[in-house]
Amino acid sequence: MKLNSRWYKVAGIFLLLIFSLLTTNATNEAVEKPEKFEAGKVILEHIMDSHDWHLFSFKGHDVSIPLPIILFDRGKPVCFSSSNFHHGQQSYKGYALGFTKESKNKVIKLSGEYAGYTGEITEEMASAIDLNDIPWDISITKNVCALFFSLILIVVLFLYIAKQYKKQPLSAPHGVQSLFEVLIVYVRDEMVRPSLGDKSDKYLPYLLTLFFFIFLNNLLGLIPIFPAGANITGNIAVTAILALITFFITQFSSNKTYWKHIVNTQGAPWWLKLPIPIMPIVELVGVITKPVVLMIRLFANMTGGHIVMLGFVCLIFIFGGIHPAIGYGVSLVSIFFYLFIALLELIVSFIQAFVFTLLTSLYIGMALEEGH
Repeated sequence: MKLNSRWYKVAGIFLLLIFSLLTTNATNEAVEKPEKFEAGKVILEHIMDSHDWHLFSFKGHDVSIPLPIILFDRGKPVCFSSSNFHHGQQSYKGYALGFTKESKNKVIKLSGEYAGYTGEITEEMASAIDLNDIPWDISITKNVCALFFSLILIVVLFLYIAKQYKKQPLSAPHGVQSLFEVLIVYVRDEMVRPSLGDKSDKYLPYLLTLFFFIFLNNLLGLIPIFPAGANITGNIAVTAILALITFFITQFSSNKTYWKHIVNTQGAPWWLKLPIPIMPIVELVGVITKPVVLMIRLFANMTGGHIVMLGFVCLIFIFGGIHPAIGYGVSLVSIFFYLFIALLELIVSFIQAFVFTLLTSLYIGMALEEGH
């Protein structure tokens, strides 16, 4: 179906607005603070977790949504808003966001003469930080907040799809239902059933959840507008938990043949088993490295994509610091490559979800394989 020409005009106007906003910000930043722009710092702030949700900057002022700080300091619960930190510039009742290399982005506790201090942070306070007395931080950070949003989105989408199937079980799917049916059938028939066979139905709910969780969070991470934009699948803690869940399901689902193959590898010569059990050691290392590879692959690919996209945007500010006209010229090239990488990341978002789910189903299938 052909799109109406009006939509092309709207899309063109939208892109022009993006160009003008980015180039204006770039040149303004370059003219006012040319020496203070640090591309590495800007990129890290966007891909790392934080205690507030930064929306935009206006005339040198950061506009963000404060999130709750929840601490356990020696067993005592402490709760307050992250707005009390004033974007990390001030401390609050002896607590502050880390401003040294060792405590960066952590909620640290000031000691000595600064205990209970509320005010502007200075470099002299670094000596008043007791790194052995950092409170237990279970705050709702940007990534946690985005995680809640993505989970709610997944639940709402699939409850709606399930309701449509119950309402009209014999009719053809339509709308969102038709889109997700293609993906669900693809995961079931191309990933799960070839690996698990007649045991597919038992593990299909987990594998479908895994696929759509990774896929939707990959897509949300590419949208730079609240409530999207958080780098959830580029967070090593999130990918580590997903890999650990896969690891435990694989091990608890394993049978005797799986462990027999690890201890006494079939087809390997005896001198690789005795007197030094080289093959069992290699197989046990493989059991551990499989989830580690899952964890690192997803983390590295998503983080790398975000860094490359942000790098092209930062080029506008860097060249704008030389001269505003150069900033305007480079912005056109930077935005073109930014959009190209963003489209590439759409494909990578699906591929990473596909690879993680496929390898998970393969690992579980290997653990369930019966002896010949």
